[in-house]
Amino acid sequence: MLKKILITTITLILLITALGGYAVHWLRGALPSKAYFTDIQGSQTIDIPYLQHPVLQNRGKILAVVTSVDEMGTSGKKTGYELTELARAYWVFQTNGFEVDIASTKGGEPPIVLDDDDMREYDYAFLNDPAAQAKATNTLLIDDVNPADYEAVYFVGGKGAMFDFPDNVAIKNIIKHLYQNDKVISAVCHGPAALVNVKLDNGEWFTRHKNISAFTNEEELFLIPDAETVFPFLLQDKLSEQGANFQAGLTYLEQVVHDKKLITGQNPWSVWKLAEDVIQALGYTPLARTITPEENSVTLLAVYKNQGYQQAKLHLQNNPADYQTLLIIMHGIISFMKLDVIQGTNLLLLADLAKEM
Repeated sequence: MLKKILITTITLILLITALGGYAVHWLRGALPSKAYFTDIQGSQTIDIPYLQHPVLQNRGKILAVVTSVDEMGTSGKKTGYELTELARAYWVFQTNGFEVDIASTKGGEPPIVLDDDDMREYDYAFLNDPAAQAKATNTLLIDDVNPADYEAVYFVGGKGAMFDFPDNVAIKNIIKHLYQNDKVISAVCHGPAALVNVKLDNGEWFTRHKNISAFTNEEELFLIPDAETVFPFLLQDKLSEQGANFQAGLTYLEQVVHDKKLITGQNPWSVWKLAEDVIQALGYTPLARTITPEENSVTLLAVYKNQGYQQAKLHLQNNPADYQTLLIIMHGIISFMKLDVIQGTNLLLLADLAKEM
């Protein structure tokens, strides 16, 4: 990892040195300004058109479950649930007519991870909404939850879930109850840790022969090289060991997998689609909304990785829209860290084109 970081740093320094002032100008143009981040931190629900016209019909309740663990084992590394993974799904569920309850393994106020680079209007609106915060900071104790009250459950990601989801008896009972009553079970990123160690009444693993996605080994080990000692297991490995047909998508890009009414997403960039797929699985057509710049960038990156630079460039030309150039740049940096200079350069070129959109 140190070697990769060193090579990446040297490469970027050489590029900046070679391009001189143009590189500095380009970076300033490609990255959001400080004023932009300051402005979106004050986002309110009233500022977001999608949230202004919710379905008025009461369609039932969805339970969102978050971790109560604030440290990754004994590593000293802080964790919690991922705010973006809760907030975005919360708004989709609520806007489409479902009341959302939030529970955690210990109840009360759970630890939260705020990733400033990824947070946008919907996320800050969640933090600034009194009703949402009343639920998020006073979560239900999972032991007190009656699964019969809910049409679906959604297990929110966050690395803490690796420690308190797999052996929680109440979580196992909720999964079994909803499964046996043909209701929707969903989870994203590390949230599928809730599916680990669940056994059905016939003694089989719940995950056996089911198509499932979750945070992959590649994604985990790139971010945390010593993940095998930090966590009790690698999530992809454990799900596979317990019979799942694990389906890995492109690294750090959208991947949502269905197995009847079990819906799982690979990472935080899968939340929007997963949440709307939950609405569809419940028998409704999701309300239309404006696709976010992040989603546009995820689509562009998928086109590049599946079809190459020229097709990605053509996609940009045919789909003028707002793009989150920071996300494209980050994928370029990841490519440099993996010593793929060509891909890294191509992605920086795409980011340059995207900022003009």
